[in-house]
Amino acid sequence: MTVQNSDKTLSRKQRLQEKQRRQLAVVDTVDKAEAKVRKAELELSVAVTEAVQVFGDEQSASEGLDMSVEAIRRFLDMARDEAASAD
Repeated sequence: MTVQNSDKTLSRKQRLQEKQRRQLAVVDTVDKAEAKVRKAELELSVAVTEAVQVFGDEQSASEGLDMSVEAIRRFLDMARDEAASAD
């Protein structure tokens, strides 16, 4: 008894449609993940901004959070950009 590959029974059009369906599903998954990452980054930027205020300056916040000053500044910039775009 011979087992046939199910891909061979599909027409070219069906294979293309299946490939496009998988590609669209992956794009959708990536889009959703990017949205979650963006939301998390914005939440983190608000928290970092608050930390800088509590610790007094970027260097102290960096030490207190065990985060580089560059990362602190990136999140502060992100918070400023978000605040500016909200206005």
